[in-house]
Amino acid sequence: MAILVTGGAGYIGSVTAELLRAKGEQVVVLDDVARGHRGALDPRVPFYEGKVGDRDLLARITAEHSIESCVHFAALAYVGESVLEPAKYFENNVEQGIVFFGQLLNAGVRRVVFSSTCASYGEPKQTPISEDCPQWPVNPYGWSKLFVERLLDSYDHAYGTKFVALRYFNAAGATERLGEHHEPESHLIPNVLAAAAGDAPVVTVFGDKYPTPDGTAIRDYVHVSDLADAHVRALEYLRAGGNSEFLNLGTGHGYSVLDVVEAARLATGRKIAIRMQPPRAGDPPRLVADPAKAKRILGWEPEKSDLRSIISSAWEWRQRHPHGYSPS
Repeated sequence: MAILVTGGAGYIGSVTAELLRAKGEQVVVLDDVARGHRGALDPRVPFYEGKVGDRDLLARITAEHSIESCVHFAALAYVGESVLEPAKYFENNVEQGIVFFGQLLNAGVRRVVFSSTCASYGEPKQTPISEDCPQWPVNPYGWSKLFVERLLDSYDHAYGTKFVALRYFNAAGATERLGEHHEPESHLIPNVLAAAAGDAPVVTVFGDKYPTPDGTAIRDYVHVSDLADAHVRALEYLRAGGNSEFLNLGTGHGYSVLDVVEAARLATGRKIAIRMQPPRAGDPPRLVADPAKAKRILGWEPEKSDLRSIISSAWEWRQRHPHGYSPS
């Protein structure tokens, strides 16, 4: 029996696929590598290049492997891009997702761990954010993930599909072998480290008039290894007969953009210049998780998610892989 990992050549997907294999699981990966990297996967992992909405390809995968569960990462995930190109996000994340989950039903797959997002909360009415906070996204990316959450909930009631939707806060950090490499890169920590390495002249800070102590946006950062561990625990929970759940993955502590820049200066010993720009559309001022439910249900604790460990691991990976997964 095998686990299908969609988006398994991406940042969090590749780390999760590696952890599943380390635990003796059979893993099959589906990824269109538009934003993932084939080099992030062990060449021994069965790999299919394509879209999750390709019915013929999905039928082939489920015919060639005994798929018993799915961990679904595959999605477009840039907030700013989703504001500029909403059709792209709804077509990729929602339309193809509808086809994908329909094919899983046809194949008899009834266990799903879904990569969701804290962006589904929009501008929260309370902080830290618990799972029962109202969801009203402020960008199309958040809406696309919320639509899939609603789809899975409906499929649970109608067809018995059991799922855990994991609402990430900010993924960051690296393992010894795997790290963050996006083109273009929109995430703060790799951009800060690019400036520290001299590969970028400055770090652009979007907004310094937010209602926060230093005026810059505050986020809850989670080490990618801790996120991968949560996915494995969620799968084990479903295998043990657990009911469908929506769970936040965060630490309960937020850091501002300027906090991150200063931590990176200390970790790297490098000067990092910043440039202030107006805030981006769709960016809430503060997103910090209440992770109590994930801890209670999964026994999950974010063990590597202090800011120093996150930045140090990402910096060490960058030093070993100065061009990411590119050959030069």
